[in-house]
Amino acid sequence: MTLNTFAPWKVQSDDNFRLSDIPTRFDEEKEDKASKSVFDRLNKLQTTLYAAKTRGLLLVLQGMDTAGKDGVIRHVFTHISPLGVRAQAFAAPSEEEKRHDFLWRIHSKLPGKGEMVIFNRSHYEDVLVPQVRGWLKPPALKKRLEHIRHFEAMLQDEGITVLKCYLHISKAEQKKRLQARMDDPQKQWKLQASDFEDRKLWPAFMRAYQQTLSATSTKDAPWYIIPADDKSDRDQFLAELLVATMEDMHLKMPQPTLKLGNIKLS
Repeated sequence: MTLNTFAPWKVQSDDNFRLSDIPTRFDEEKEDKASKSVFDRLNKLQTTLYAAKTRGLLLVLQGMDTAGKDGVIRHVFTHISPLGVRAQAFAAPSEEEKRHDFLWRIHSKLPGKGEMVIFNRSHYEDVLVPQVRGWLKPPALKKRLEHIRHFEAMLQDEGITVLKCYLHISKAEQKKRLQARMDDPQKQWKLQASDFEDRKLWPAFMRAYQQTLSATSTKDAPWYIIPADDKSDRDQFLAELLVATMEDMHLKMPQPTLKLGNIKLS
C-alpha cells in the first residue's frame, strides 16, 4: 500500500475543495478492521525510525470534539514501543504563551531525529478558534496561514515529516458521543463548556476547517480527511496511512558500530 492509495482523502489546495463532499463513514463494503499485520509493520518502522535517528515524524490530529483524537492515540499507538514516541496535547494558550508569537509554544514540543510525536490539537487551534470567534481578521488570518506553510516547509527541510489528519465526524454522531459522555460518570471529566458552545457554531467551524485545510495542505505537509463516525475504520485507516507515510520516508536501520565478526561469546 502506497500513499497514492490515499489520494481520494488527500486535501487539494484549491477552491474546489468542499468538506461536505467527503463522507464521515467509509463505504459499507469496507470490512477490514484493525489488523495485526498493519500494527506489526508500524512497530517495525517506528523501531527503525528510533534506531536510525536520521528523520523525525510529526502527526497532527485535528477534529471537532469527540472526533476521536484521544481514541486514535490510545488504540493505534498502544501497539508500538513507547521509546521515541510522545503525545502532546494543546489547550487554550496560557497568559505567558499569549505574550509570544503563536508558534512559540509549538517549537519545543516538536520531534527530534528518531522521534515520533503526535499532536492532539496543534498550532492550527490558533487559526481555527480565533477565526470562528471573530478574534482574527482576514488579513491577520492570511498571514498566519502563510507562516504555518513556511514553518512546516522548514520542518521538512530539517528532516521532519509532517502528516496532518482531520478526523471527519458528523454532527449527528457527535451528538451521540456527547450524550454518552454525559451518561457515563467515568467520562464526564472530559466535558467542557466549550464542547457545547462550539457545537452551536458547527457551520462556522466547518467553514473555518475547509478554508484552513485547503490553504495549508501542501506537497510536503498534506492534510488527509479521515472518516471518523466508525471508530474501528478510523483507526485502521490512520494506521495504514501512517505505515504508507513512513515507508515513503525510506528509513534504514543503522550499521552496527561493532565489528561483530571479531566478537566471540564465552
